[in-house]
Amino acid sequence: MIIHMDNAEEYNNPALYDQENNAYLEDVKFLSKWAANADGVIIDIACGTGRATIPLAMEGHHLIGVDLHKGMLDEARSKAAHLQLAIEWVEQDCSKLQLKMISQLIYSIGNSFQHFLTNEDQDGLLSSVNKHLEMGGLFIFGTRFPSTEELLQPPTEEYWRSYVDSETHNAVDVYTISRYDSLQQIQHYTTIRKMKDENGNIISEASTNIRLRYTYPQEMKRILGANGFEILHLYKDWHGTPLTDDSVEMIYVCKKSEKSVTK
Repeated sequence: MIIHMDNAEEYNNPALYDQENNAYLEDVKFLSKWAANADGVIIDIACGTGRATIPLAMEGHHLIGVDLHKGMLDEARSKAAHLQLAIEWVEQDCSKLQLKMISQLIYSIGNSFQHFLTNEDQDGLLSSVNKHLEMGGLFIFGTRFPSTEELLQPPTEEYWRSYVDSETHNAVDVYTISRYDSLQQIQHYTTIRKMKDENGNIISEASTNIRLRYTYPQEMKRILGANGFEILHLYKDWHGTPLTDDSVEMIYVCKKSEKSVTK
């Protein structure tokens, strides 16, 4: 999900996004356990192409998937169209939600929290989530851990991963270039995809740019508390492992607290 429309290049090909990300299921498994105890509608913030929305709905839950990117939502609708699931797809800015209902469980995966680049953006998101949660309701989300290794990557092209394109059956090597802005706490990423023929020759190359905000654990604790949330659990992965210095992610399970103040 994006909040600044000029920061959406990475999501302009929803089918490619699915091809590169659909195999990851650990977050969906984690959410499924918490969803089992939730009654009523579950809200998927920054739902994208429905990578988690659709599997949870297939388990019998009623979902609302919210995203600002029309192309991603269109792809989600297309994928779910023949499944007859209880899903409502809503095109809205997640920092200014107007759903006219409240939920026991709201979640956001795919490190979508990082797309809220400013303090005002983050407060807007958390305030919106708070307003749409029942008292004691849960907000679960993940974001990348701002480790030294993550932030201080050299500003040169580095190999990330490879996959086989489902349409052409050609191998695609993915590279990244990153530059961290310490003042704004924003990492500027360029992702480069190089498609190769059967002989290993590069036959096409494309790049996209994106900006991601990094938030430190103590900073996150403060802003969650300021927006009416109590942190119940903080993990380094979707398996429930405690956070450590060498973490890659931060997984938060938060509860709307009685000290919540509606803004």
